[in-house]
Amino acid sequence: MIRLAVIGVGRWGQHFARLFAQHSAVELVALVDPHRERLQAVQAQLQLPNRVGLWTDVAQVWAETMVLDAVMIATPATTHRNLIQTALQRGYHVLAEKPLTLEAADCLALTALAQQQGKQLFVDHTYGFHPAMERGKTVIPQLGTCRYGYATRTNLGPIRQDVDALWDLAIHDLAMFNLWLGQTPQRVRAWGGSWLQPGLADMVWATLHYPDGFEATCHWSWDNPDKQRRLGIVGDRGTLVFDEMHGAAPLQVFWGHSQPRPDGGYHSEPIQAEALTFAEQEPLQRVCDRFLENIHTGQTDAAASGDLATQLVQILQALERSLASGSIWQAVESEDR
Repeated sequence: MIRLAVIGVGRWGQHFARLFAQHSAVELVALVDPHRERLQAVQAQLQLPNRVGLWTDVAQVWAETMVLDAVMIATPATTHRNLIQTALQRGYHVLAEKPLTLEAADCLALTALAQQQGKQLFVDHTYGFHPAMERGKTVIPQLGTCRYGYATRTNLGPIRQDVDALWDLAIHDLAMFNLWLGQTPQRVRAWGGSWLQPGLADMVWATLHYPDGFEATCHWSWDNPDKQRRLGIVGDRGTLVFDEMHGAAPLQVFWGHSQPRPDGGYHSEPIQAEALTFAEQEPLQRVCDRFLENIHTGQTDAAASGDLATQLVQILQALERSLASGSIWQAVESEDR
């Protein structure tokens, strides 16, 4: 049994509290959140036994003599560095909400610390564990040469006050492009608008340029009632589309391409749509399962690694610089270059 505490039981953390409370391989030891009413609501909803501690200050957990093996951290990203560092130094495995931190240098430092301590630093890049993503990965080679991509992630809220729409929404699509393409962009640019909170972009458009010439155009907004969660990769043989709002067939391939005619024009083949099936399993459940499995095996999932977390934060920092500069192209800093 892995003895675990969940730090932060807000909108996202409460899902982890539910999953770990129900997990046969976990003993949920404590929940931590500064809002006592939130702790009590989660305790009542999950019908947790009295032995599960409810703490409003994480310092109380660090000071307690309880025995812990791991912590799940689902607090604002600005708090991640200190919390993760303390947990690793105390010898705990860590499952952290994305982004790992807001600075790539901190991501690298925490990744190195986890390796030194021989502990898991597992980052919840949820889509890396979505069955649709794994199924789509097998189809990418059949698309031929991947030319360009697009992604849209919009909704009316929730509107955050600690980070802008870029830092809140973009990481999902950045992770999916990187994992499907097997590469990370070299340069990016972004532009956006702030209507609700000065200084925090409510809407962002971005272009990502990859080493092989592939480019992706992305749109992120938390102030648009047209809810979309759609990402596509266009190849010279067909297009792969992951559309979470398409309940019947969220993952599809549209086969078809244009061929030159003798007269100099082009002939387009009839389009054939193919719905791709995949196992139905909650991605967050898979995140929890793989985190626990990694603790026992000592292996690291690429989709949850500190290396990927660092790459994604490097991209976000470059996009942030471009947004601030008025859409000037920015190079993505990388340890590999």
